[in-house]
Amino acid sequence: MDLDAAIRSLGLTDHHVHQALAASPTGAEFEQLITEGDVPAAPRTTQFDSQVGFAIRRWCAPLLDLEPFAAPADYLERRTRLGGAEVARRLLRGSGITRFLVDTGFEAPGSFSLAEMAEVSGSQIDEIVRLETVAEQLAASGCGASEFGARFRDALWERSAAAVGLKSVVAYRFGLDFDPEPPSAAEITAAAGHWLSDAERTGRVRLTDQVLLRYLLWTGAQRGLPLQLHTGFGDRDLDLHRADPLLTAGFLERVEPLGVPVMLLHCYPFHRNAGALAQIFPHVYFDVGLALHYTGARADAIVAETLELAPFSKILFSSDAYGPPELHYLGALLWRRATARVLGAWVDNGSWSQDDAIRVASMIARGNAARAYQLAART
Repeated sequence: MDLDAAIRSLGLTDHHVHQALAASPTGAEFEQLITEGDVPAAPRTTQFDSQVGFAIRRWCAPLLDLEPFAAPADYLERRTRLGGAEVARRLLRGSGITRFLVDTGFEAPGSFSLAEMAEVSGSQIDEIVRLETVAEQLAASGCGASEFGARFRDALWERSAAAVGLKSVVAYRFGLDFDPEPPSAAEITAAAGHWLSDAERTGRVRLTDQVLLRYLLWTGAQRGLPLQLHTGFGDRDLDLHRADPLLTAGFLERVEPLGVPVMLLHCYPFHRNAGALAQIFPHVYFDVGLALHYTGARADAIVAETLELAPFSKILFSSDAYGPPELHYLGALLWRRATARVLGAWVDNGSWSQDDAIRVASMIARGNAARAYQLAART
């Protein structure tokens, strides 16, 4: 089997993803869902005039019975006529993703449940539990400051009993430049008192306190499941300069003795930094996630850069798709195309053997995730 065919045939494990959209969005809603921006495109412009917009028209259109590069209006009309469930069925099954590890801490309104997504995709679904969501649910249910630490630990163990991993969005809530040391019990109680008091007064339980976010991270690491950290590119709620994975080096060093895999997610445009961390620390892994569907025709460059410093055993496939199943499909397709072209060039110039290229592609596609998340025991 040649390299292109071998990579096309690989079943993928998407180790970080969100539920796909079941509903049929309006044209304006769809455009908003294919950008990390939180406001409509500038007047007389469209989000389709972007790498992801072109990729949708080129690669997704044929799965909806349209010609490649169908006009945006035609694409959206056809999408509406088919209905959200049928669009999702075609795109999710067409992706070749056989296992989704789903972060349930954030989903678009009208998304599939986990059971529904398993049915429509024909794939196995596992859950990733978000630390901040567990803490906020505990606060909303009623919890005293002095008991927060112990009760969060108990709630996390219970909530993650069937999960394959945990996730933190500390990059959004504070930044990755947090104090890497675990907080003391007194610090946790004092911080919980301020947070819970403010939540009761305002009715808003969103957790942004650095002390408590650190406590969540350390408790999550002690849970023993792989710990995912958002890094790099995201929406406007994020200070990008404080989301460089290099800022986590102190925490990574201190948590290393626990032996828990730490997954640096997304990473772009700091993916080379993430690759350096993956080389230095034995417990650190990374992906480039949503960077591939947002960079579209430039995905080759991103894939090549991930393969520079990092051991190949530390790179994972992820789409980080959220909402439209076009993003799940493109994450897989663009990874396959970019990986085949990058590795193919190295085979052609004599730097790699074809057998090694196929083996490394398979590691990234599913093997590394299976090992790091111990998925064989959960099949």
